[in-house]
Amino acid sequence: MAADQPPLQLRINGSPFDAPVSRAATLLQVLRNQAGCNGPKYGCGLGQCGACTVLVDGRVARACVIPAHGVAGRDITTLEGLGTREAPHPVQQCFIDAQAAQCGYCTNGFVMATVALLRRCPQPSEEDVQQALSHNLCRCGAHVEILDAVKRASLLMARG
Repeated sequence: MAADQPPLQLRINGSPFDAPVSRAATLLQVLRNQAGCNGPKYGCGLGQCGACTVLVDGRVARACVIPAHGVAGRDITTLEGLGTREAPHPVQQCFIDAQAAQCGYCTNGFVMATVALLRRCPQPSEEDVQQALSHNLCRCGAHVEILDAVKRASLLMARG
């Protein structure tokens, strides 16, 4: 291992991840290029669009602007860590049911932000939802369907 590539230890989607990672690498680069996670996307590269959203210790984080070594030892959850194709997370299922995507590029960020919101506020007001999702961008205009998906998920998860 080269001197500029110290090992990085993370927990990604509940599994240990330990690999040599350049000090210059972002969390998004590590997730996509080394850990094989395709949920978080590269959008703006500035942490403003939300396509790269992941959860770090349960909190919303923009993986494109976080140095990978800055989250060493932390729990990282990506879209892949929520559910499977056969058994999607309730939020994922509600996004499917509400057809809350057109191109789908932003969906990762909206789903991850919704999961974080519903964990901290299981019955959010419309204002809570709008605030939680306000830092995620959708250029296709699927906002009505996205808001519907969040409402559906809140109701579904409240029923247990």
